[in-house]
Amino acid sequence: MGYGHGVARTRKLFTVLTRRGPHRVLRGDLAFAGMPGMVYTPESGFNLPGVAFGHDWLTDVGHYSATLQHLASWGIVAAAPDTERGLAPSVLNLAFDLGTTLDIITGVRLGPGKISVHPTKLGLAGHGFGGSAAVFAAAGLSGAGNPGMRPKAVAALFPTVTKPPACQPAATLKVPGLVLGTPDDPQSLRTDALELARAWDGAVLHIVSKASAPGLAEQRRFARALGLPGSNRRTQKTVRALLTGYLLYHLTGDKTYREFADPEATLPRTERPDPEAPPVMPEDRIVALLK
Repeated sequence: MGYGHGVARTRKLFTVLTRRGPHRVLRGDLAFAGMPGMVYTPESGFNLPGVAFGHDWLTDVGHYSATLQHLASWGIVAAAPDTERGLAPSVLNLAFDLGTTLDIITGVRLGPGKISVHPTKLGLAGHGFGGSAAVFAAAGLSGAGNPGMRPKAVAALFPTVTKPPACQPAATLKVPGLVLGTPDDPQSLRTDALELARAWDGAVLHIVSKASAPGLAEQRRFARALGLPGSNRRTQKTVRALLTGYLLYHLTGDKTYREFADPEATLPRTERPDPEAPPVMPEDRIVALLK
């Protein structure tokens, strides 16, 4: 296949992945297993892939319902714990809850008993604060001596600075990773997408063109009135396509989506990181965390 045909094929796949998939979606509540949160599944299917999703700071999981439904419509069980939502959340506690969420979705029959998740088709993902928590969760599960629960892929979507920083566990990871950043990340003191990708051997970094990092959260109707960033539909559609393609490749082994995991592939609505961008100094990150 020539280069032009490859790019055209990837663009077509990307466009398809921005839309809902072929599966009817069911919604459930993680509270049945003692964990506040939500789970979305395809209507039926055994040995499905599953992903635990971490929310951003001060953002409940209801703001990701369309994204979780999108993953489920493409055949991926998507569950999100609704914990650590206070002003000073613990990234380590949310990471633990993400691991517990994977335990839940693999340990019980979901829906009307017609849905199960395979313990070797697991992924972790998260937005902002939750993206960093997903990295910590992956490091914890990878070192837990339980190969059946080790994630096959992790996605940190516009990860933000946490204390402790996610770059530390990222440097120990052997699992493939997807890191998404925005064009203005080099000027930001609150995101560490570039540093995270540099520390993580095996991570694929994509800069999402014209993206609003907070805009991935849905239905923030009153955010702008409060001086906060609102939802951004373009960002949501782009991220859903990139995330879905990446997870389908790594969790199911479907080579149709191999470009979504290829660090050299040119994907729609993304751009290469600026190699001239100076790294943000650690002391600047500390100042940002204290503000």
